[in-house]
Amino acid sequence: MDETVAEFIRRTILKIPKTEIMTILKGWDFLSENQLQTVNFQQNKESLIQHLILLCEEKHASFNDVALLDMICEDTDLFDMKQFKSAFKKILQRALKNVMVSFRDTEENAVWIRIAWGTQYTKPKQYKPTYVVYYPQTPYAFASFSSLRSNIPLLGQALTIASKYHQIVQMDLRSRYLDSLKAIVFKQYNQTFEMHNSTTPLQERSLGLDINMDSRIIHENTLEKERVHRITQETFGDYPQPQLEFAQYKLETKFKSDLNGGILAEREEPLRCLIKFSSPHLLEALKSLAPAGIADAPLSPLLTCIPSKRMNYFKIRDK
Repeated sequence: MDETVAEFIRRTILKIPKTEIMTILKGWDFLSENQLQTVNFQQNKESLIQHLILLCEEKHASFNDVALLDMICEDTDLFDMKQFKSAFKKILQRALKNVMVSFRDTEENAVWIRIAWGTQYTKPKQYKPTYVVYYPQTPYAFASFSSLRSNIPLLGQALTIASKYHQIVQMDLRSRYLDSLKAIVFKQYNQTFEMHNSTTPLQERSLGLDINMDSRIIHENTLEKERVHRITQETFGDYPQPQLEFAQYKLETKFKSDLNGGILAEREEPLRCLIKFSSPHLLEALKSLAPAGIADAPLSPLLTCIPSKRMNYFKIRDK
């Protein structure tokens, strides 16, 4: 890639607020999802820019490609919040005679929306509102429903039209903690395993050993503990996990057997079961299972994929 193209990329990204870089890169749609997952958006901006330049070089970025990124940056600046609010409110009020919509802007460039739903014949229910947080120039909105879920399609329609996106993404991801949901959806956490720059041997770091410990004390299964520590760090990273309280798995399978006969073998309906995991901090709890000796390492991908797949509601069926 030409040096002038690299400099164009550097200058363009340099003018984007760090908190908006991921959102704008997704809108650019030049770098793949897999490439973006390799980026640590928590590092300093200059290092971040250098990493992005290397990724662009892999895809042989041209002046035209970077010019599109530059135009997307300008389009972000031109987002009309007043127009968004007006359009959103009108769409709901046309569909429902009795609905009350309130807005509050925040310092982090998000708009909070409170919706008290009514019907054609009943007044808005002020004690059971829906709260929505929308981040401009993204196809994501975070909603808290205290009322009928039958209003979800109408809410999605209003957001889609007012935001001028083709669709608003609905995910099977739920939590009480907005910051954690935002971190998972926008991938604002570092899931890359990084070696620590330290002169302390791995054995002493991973097992918490004191170099002045009594030499007569022998630690059993040291190699196994090192292996579990390494796999845990590679899977979860060395950073605080986003806070989720539960995960739910619906399993649907059919009985399989080479033996003829039997009640289950003749059953046409699949077997179904529901498994729920709950904890005040589920991902941190999962991260601690193998080091505590409660589970083998590595954990099942069904448990460790929650942040990467941005889901904590799963349906598992036989293929």
